[in-house]
Order: sequence, then structure tokens, then C-alpha cells
Amino acid sequence: TQSTWGRTLLSHTKAMPQVESEVFRNYEQTEDRVPRHYRMMRENQTLEYVLRMKANFGKLDKAEMTIWEAFDMLGEFVDASDPDTSLPNIVHMFQTAETIRAAGEPDWMQLTGLIHDLGKLAYRFGEGAKDGQDGNGGDQWGLAGDTFLVGCQLPNELIYSEFNKLNPDMSNPKLNTEFGIYSPQCGLHNTHCAFGHDEYMYMVLKNHPENKLPDSALDIIRFHSMYCWHNKGAYKHLMTDADHHMLEVVQRFQKYDLYTKHGTVPDVEALKGYYQTLINKYIPGKLKW
Repeated sequence: TQSTWGRTLLSHTKAMPQVESEVFRNYEQTEDRVPRHYRMMRENQTLEYVLRMKANFGKLDKAEMTIWEAFDMLGEFVDASDPDTSLPNIVHMFQTAETIRAAGEPDWMQLTGLIHDLGKLAYRFGEGAKDGQDGNGGDQWGLAGDTFLVGCQLPNELIYSEFNKLNPDMSNPKLNTEFGIYSPQCGLHNTHCAFGHDEYMYMVLKNHPENKLPDSALDIIRFHSMYCWHNKGAYKHLMTDADHHMLEVVQRFQKYDLYTKHGTVPDVEALKGYYQTLINKYIPGKLKW
């Protein structure tokens, strides 16, 4: 029986025009939903909110599912923060994986491409628009969008940086300085990032006893949305030597994440066996969500 997400991909096969690479992440010619998303994200993603979400979702007590079952649960979710596409996220995930595969990258990175946005199914377990996790056309500031560190000054490198002043933490002298609650070269893994699909999927994988994905895969999952860091150079004062290596890996992945939101939709049913082999190799069994 064809999966729900398999039908989703097939239904969009003819809806994917070719797009020139320079038009990606064009925030000047975008729908009103995108700046609205980022304004709300800046207003609501505070240190208190992030700690509360990490405590809640970190329990991993919402469900136990295989990766394929998680794809079914993600369903027709569309990322409201993305100026490049209005198609279901699943389309982009398979495109990313197949582009990485065609480039000859290692199989662990191919699988990382397939699952990198799967944490967006958090909308199934959250409190909807109240916490910015509405997967049915409502607010998604707690699920998706360019992330940033909380607990310190918001950088000018952020998209729509004019909204930075709207964040309540920027009125708190303990949280609005260059270092805030952090120390020089403390390491990005010792910071708190705006909560969303990245952190959620990272927690799911990190706590899966049978996870065999390399640390680089988990780094990609956790930080691929932090464009102000990997694309614009923010947070150098917090980075360790290991973070500089992590930056190179995330940048290597990001070209596949960004430039695959066009072209042909992969034949999922034909690919399912191949990706099942990778899942069996790296993240078998049921994961706690």
C-alpha cells in the first residue's frame, strides 16, 4: 500500500518549476506570511520559552515510531517561513537526499538529508498556535525558520534584524550583551538555540539507543537552520576549534538543503528500499518522540 507521504510526493510531481539558484532566500519579494513569521519568532523565542520547550519535548514521551511512521505523521506539512516554496516539506526532504546521493556524498549524509526536517512533526505534539507550533496553516514560529541563540544579544546578521528589538530578552541586561549567559569560546553545544524542528530532531536522535549516525550528522540536524552562523559568520566569539570543523560540515550540507527546492520530484516507491537500507544501518527500530 502506498504511504500517505508517497501520495503527497506523486501529487506534486508536475508542480516543480526549475528555479535559478540566485533567487533562493529572496526575502524582498516574498509573501506577507514570511516577515510575519519572523516578527513573531523574534517576539516569542526567549530563553524562558526555549527552556520550557526543551523540558517538554526532551521527555520524548509523545510517541514511539519508526522513521517511515514519522514521515506519515508529518503528512502535508508546509513550512510557512520558507520564501522559496509552498509545497509540502516531504518533497524537499527527498529532493535533498537524492541530490546528496547524486553528488557522491557518504550514505550517512544522504540519510541526514532525508530526515533533516522531520522534527517539524513536533506540531503534532505541541499546543498549536499558542507555542508557535501550528501545522495546519497557523503560526509556526516554534517549528521553523532561521534560528539564533537565546541568552545573549541577537546578532545583526539575522534576517529581518529590525525585529530583534521586539524580543523581550533584549530588555534584560543579563541577556542582551554580546556574551549574555555564556563565556568566550564556550562552544555552541553549550548554548541554547531558538527551539524548533532542529533541536527536537537532534534530541530524538541523540537519545535513540540504536543511533549510529556520526556526530557530524547530528550537528547538521541541530544547526542547519542557523543561517546567521553558518552563512553570515555570527557567534565566532563563542566557537571552539571543534565548532570550526562543525561549521565546515554544516556548510557542506547546506548547499544541498538550499538549492534543491526545484526540479523533479523523486520516485519515492522506487527509492524506498534504498533508504530503508540506510535507516536499518543507522537508525533502526522505533524511536522515542
